[in-house]
Amino acid sequence: MHGHGGYDSDFSDDEQSGESSKRKQKSVEDDLLLKKPFQKEKHGKVAHKQVAAELLDREEAKNRRFHLIAMDAYQRHTKFVNDYILYYGGKKEDFRRLGENDKTDLDVIRENHRFLWNEEDEAEMTWEKRLAKKYYDKLFKEYCIADLSRYKENKFGFRWRVEKEVISGKGQFFCGNKYCDIKEGLRSWEVNFGYIEHGEKRNALVKLRLCQECSSQLNFHHRRKEIKSRKRKAKKKKDCDELSHKKSRLSCAEEDNKKKHKGSSDDEENTTESELWKGPLPETDEKSQEEEFDEYFQDLFL
Repeated sequence: MHGHGGYDSDFSDDEQSGESSKRKQKSVEDDLLLKKPFQKEKHGKVAHKQVAAELLDREEAKNRRFHLIAMDAYQRHTKFVNDYILYYGGKKEDFRRLGENDKTDLDVIRENHRFLWNEEDEAEMTWEKRLAKKYYDKLFKEYCIADLSRYKENKFGFRWRVEKEVISGKGQFFCGNKYCDIKEGLRSWEVNFGYIEHGEKRNALVKLRLCQECSSQLNFHHRRKEIKSRKRKAKKKKDCDELSHKKSRLSCAEEDNKKKHKGSSDDEENTTESELWKGPLPETDEKSQEEEFDEYFQDLFL
């Protein structure tokens, strides 16, 4: 090779090849420094068909899994059924389930509910009976709600009250008839309720609070026992005795005054003063606060 000035150089090719090898080495070192730990190696050649197919299947499975997770249970079930019919054939009618034997919690409670539970009923407890017993424990069994729609046939329906009815006062401060909401003139009744439950005849003594009209319906065939407060009865009798005694004393005092009125005015003044101091004044029946509270709570728990 001829250089400038007519001089030949035997080392020019070696220098150029050395510089190119240095550049390649430097670029490799730079690539190693800039390489990230999670970065995949670069394929210089075209991938094999099998490798490409595996990558494609993997990506497709990932997308399918993502779509299945995004669906709810019913949508997944529908998709699987459609895929089964598409690949294996068949009809959708073959996959429809019969709902004739399906039961809700309310159906189970209705089948196993009892008006009153005793020890024999709790002997063999299945999960259905336990569910019905749990519902029974939440009922309030002080007063009943009555269905008097068939009172002419001497047939009545009774049930215990739920929490909502206790809060609203239905059956205690309002008439206990299912279709009546009168709250004036309520009367308490005690009824011997006879009923047939699970093929067995039973009796239960229940209490009701009914208005005048519903009370007449309850006693349409024969009169039931009415509940009255004993304390109130005794107090009324005592008040009547005291009033009669006071009236007799007042009548006697008036007769004495008429007889003594015939005397002189001085004697009349002396006699009236002496009569005033003869005995104690008529007592006035004033109720204390405790007695008023007792009467109020006595009316509540009738």
